[in-house]
Amino acid sequence: MKRILAHLFEFKTFTRSEAYEILTHIASGKYNNSQIAAFMTAYGMRSIRVEELEGFRDAMYDLCLQLDFPGYKLIDLCGTGGDGKNTFNISTLASFVVAGAGYPVAKHGNYGVSSGCGSSNVMEYLGYRFTNDKDTISRQLENANICFLHAPLFHPAMKTVAPIRRELGVKTFFNMIGPLVNPTNPQYQSVGVFSLELARLYGYLYQQTNKQYTILHALDGYDEISLTGNFKTISNRGENFYSLEQLGFSPLPPESIHGGDTVEEAARIFTAVIQGNGTAQQNDVVLANAAIAIQTIHPEKSFGDCYYEAEASLLGKKALESFKTLIG
Repeated sequence: MKRILAHLFEFKTFTRSEAYEILTHIASGKYNNSQIAAFMTAYGMRSIRVEELEGFRDAMYDLCLQLDFPGYKLIDLCGTGGDGKNTFNISTLASFVVAGAGYPVAKHGNYGVSSGCGSSNVMEYLGYRFTNDKDTISRQLENANICFLHAPLFHPAMKTVAPIRRELGVKTFFNMIGPLVNPTNPQYQSVGVFSLELARLYGYLYQQTNKQYTILHALDGYDEISLTGNFKTISNRGENFYSLEQLGFSPLPPESIHGGDTVEEAARIFTAVIQGNGTAQQNDVVLANAAIAIQTIHPEKSFGDCYYEAEASLLGKKALESFKTLIG
C-alpha cells in the first residue's frame, strides 16, 4: 500500500489491471483500515480515469455473488449518491412504480454514506429483511415483480469498506462503482450520477456492453431527475438535454424534495408517497424518474406516455401492491 499511496501522491494514474489488483486486495483483507481510508481519501482528491473505473468494476463484479434469472429482462434504477443533496428516496420509490407498471426490477442498494438515508436504510426500517438467497429473491421477483439487492451481501469489498466509508462520511470511488456492479447484470439500467464528467465516463463504459441504458445528471448537481432544474441524459441514442419547460414542468424549490434528517423522517416520506399521499412535487419527481426508466426499456415511447404509465402505477396503487408483497 505504501507504493500505491506514493504513486497517488505523485499524481500518477493506474492501469486497468492495477486498479483490478488494488480492489481485489481491498476485498481480500490484504490492507488494514487505516491504509484503505488513506487510499480512498487520496484517490478521491483527483479525477477517476476510465481505465481505473473499468478495473475497479471488473474486480467487483468478478468477486461478487452473481445471480442469473433466465426469462427476466430486468431493470435497475440506481444512483451513485454523493451529490450532497439529501433528497428523499426517489430512485427506490421509482423502482416500485416501474415494478407496478409491469417491468421486473432488480434494485441494487446500500446504506447511505454521504446522505442521511440510503435505499437500504429505508427498506430495512420499513421491515424488509436483506437476503442473498437466490430462491428467496426469485420468489420475490415472481410475486412482487421486484427484488432488492443489499450490496454488502453480494460484494465482499463493499462489506470490508462499509465501516470505513461510514466513518469518512464523504463520497468515495465506491459511489462510482456501485451502479455498475448489480449482481444480476440487468439488461436495462437507469443510472443517476453526481457529475457530468462521470456521466461521460459511464457512457463510454456502457457503450462497450449490450445493455439498454440511460445515464442521468441534473445540471444543478443532483444524481437523478430532481425537477429543480434542467438535466442531461446519455443513452444508446446519444446525449440529450431536457429542459423542464419542454417537459411541461415548472422548477421545484430544492426543499420540496428534501429527504429529512433521520431514517424515520425518510421512511415517513417514502410511506406517504408509495401510499399515494405524497405532495404533488414529490410525486412528480418520482414519476419523472420512473418514466425515464420505462423509456429506457421502450425507447420508441414518448416521455409523456411513459410518465402516464408510471402515474397509473402509483395512483392506481400497483406500486404499493409491489411494495407490500416484497415486504411480506
